[in-house]
Amino acid sequence: MDSTSFMPSTETVFERQGEHTMVVNMGPQHPSTHGVLRVVCELDGETIVQAKCQIGYLHTGMEKEAEYQQYHKCTVMTDRMDYLNANGNNLAHALAVEKLLGCEIPRRGSYLRVILAELSRVASHCVWLGTHALDLGAMTPFFYIMQQREMILDMFEMFSGVRMMPSWIVPGGLRGDMPEGFEAKLRAFLDEFPKELQIVENLLVENPIWMERTQNVGVLSAREALELGCSGPIARGSGVAWDLRKSNPYCCYEEFDFQVPIGQTGDVYDRFIVRIAEMKESCKILRQAIDGLPEGDWNTSDRKIAPPPRYELDNSMESLIHHFKLYTEGFHPPVGEAYAGIEGSKGELGFYIVSDGTNKPYRWHERPSSFMNLKSLEVLAVGRLLADVIAIIGSIDIVLGEIDR
Repeated sequence: MDSTSFMPSTETVFERQGEHTMVVNMGPQHPSTHGVLRVVCELDGETIVQAKCQIGYLHTGMEKEAEYQQYHKCTVMTDRMDYLNANGNNLAHALAVEKLLGCEIPRRGSYLRVILAELSRVASHCVWLGTHALDLGAMTPFFYIMQQREMILDMFEMFSGVRMMPSWIVPGGLRGDMPEGFEAKLRAFLDEFPKELQIVENLLVENPIWMERTQNVGVLSAREALELGCSGPIARGSGVAWDLRKSNPYCCYEEFDFQVPIGQTGDVYDRFIVRIAEMKESCKILRQAIDGLPEGDWNTSDRKIAPPPRYELDNSMESLIHHFKLYTEGFHPPVGEAYAGIEGSKGELGFYIVSDGTNKPYRWHERPSSFMNLKSLEVLAVGRLLADVIAIIGSIDIVLGEIDR
């Protein structure tokens, strides 16, 4: 069945504000909506009078499904929400479960988590930059920046054997230590990426067509950003210096020296500039993390939460039993609730988990940054041309897998 066959009529979406206006659907199948999103627009000529976002065409029911899975088996679902920031989703989930368990992670584990999270941030921003440029007619940046993303996915594959959905960060630590050859690969990337990013930046920053399509388009004030619950580059582009890595540090982020870029105007161009600057700051964090990577364990020493090392399974019956029980029965956090938030690639990403003392969560809910930020589209689009909606959606940087979870 075609998804358009069960779309609600436009009359149920909003009341038209004029007798001679036109109501059009942008989506749900439209390349520039970056997913199955329907935007119902009321137009006076080509100017948008009002716009409403209609979601639900990609609903997966992952939050409900998680209530039937053991805690460590929920990890694989987090990858598939914002699939461009899989390690970040893994991290937020793991931190929430560890808060329930009262579990501490060794510093090496925290540093490795930072490395994976920051690589995911850069990879996510690379997809945003390439597709955003394509949406507005600039093809060349896509080829440059996606080549750099491929290098990051190669590094993820070195860790887990999987490029996009590694599920490598788990409650208790990680599934394994940094693989051999990873450090050299990371350092080579950190040497090359800033130069390649500068090429893309030079193609766009002072490009008159790019500036015409992005400057003073989709302006969001700092007050509007806060009232709408926006976070990440959307809020920072409007001058809100809010970054959980600074305000609520986790995973040893307080040990790293980096800046929080902010914009002034709050338009599409500012959000572009902020994300470019964020990629540069992530490279600074990555270099500090690999230079100062501590020695020691990367998992908690509590064997009821983290599995024993692989080499013990051949020689220790107790380790084999612990491994078997962990992956068949899971663990049982005490009764309680916990929320853990991180600074994901698109804003504040968090998980709220309620435990009833069993090996499965009683309630498992994500605070999705894409879902929260999408509401701003209905404000940003008003008074702009229909063509500007494409630029605005790209500047918000949504993933519908996280919205329709």
